[in-house]
Amino acid sequence: MSRKTRAPVARSLAALQTLYPDATTELKFETPFQLLVATMLSAQCTDVRVNLITPRLFQHYPTAQAMAQASVESLEDLIRDCGLYHTKARNIRASAEILVKQWDGQVPQDRDLLVSLPGVGRKTANVVVANAFGQDAIAVDTHVFRVAHRLGWADAKDADGTERQLMQLLPKKRWSRAHHWLILHGRRVCTARNPHCQSCVLNEDCPQIGLVDTGLLEKVRP
Repeated sequence: MSRKTRAPVARSLAALQTLYPDATTELKFETPFQLLVATMLSAQCTDVRVNLITPRLFQHYPTAQAMAQASVESLEDLIRDCGLYHTKARNIRASAEILVKQWDGQVPQDRDLLVSLPGVGRKTANVVVANAFGQDAIAVDTHVFRVAHRLGWADAKDADGTERQLMQLLPKKRWSRAHHWLILHGRRVCTARNPHCQSCVLNEDCPQIGLVDTGLLEKVRP
């Protein structure tokens, strides 16, 4: 990618940090296991809805040991308001069983071990290692993917490729915080439809890739 089509990293990160100084995951959890489950539930579901579901779920099954003993049907009833609840219930129970059998109910801190669990991909694993264990990681969800591409920070076709490009571009010590900044910016400003470019703190530097040429944004600059 040409430097002419990329927003300056240091200045952009500084602006986002100023805008979102307290950015962190919006999922509610008390343990690494609860964060793992909440993140699995968040696939194709908003964090707001997940946070409405998990209190009752964790009241019944707060640990991997308890979750492993649950029936799939009982889990389905508790997470029914979450999309893909049939698949999620099976994966959550299966993952809990594996955690109990292999790691005494504890969530491993190794990303490669996490992605071996049913229903756990790199995004979920990165969220867990970053927010539960304080490791440097970039979880690429739909918001991170969209904002990174519009800024010219990535041009990969999928989330894994975008993650690799961001890891190469961004300072490692900023990976986890940048993840949260990009998510919030994608939710509040750089939205999928009708992005608020005129009021965006990155407007002067952003190449707005994929906006003008698709007709999503008619006017590039004020």
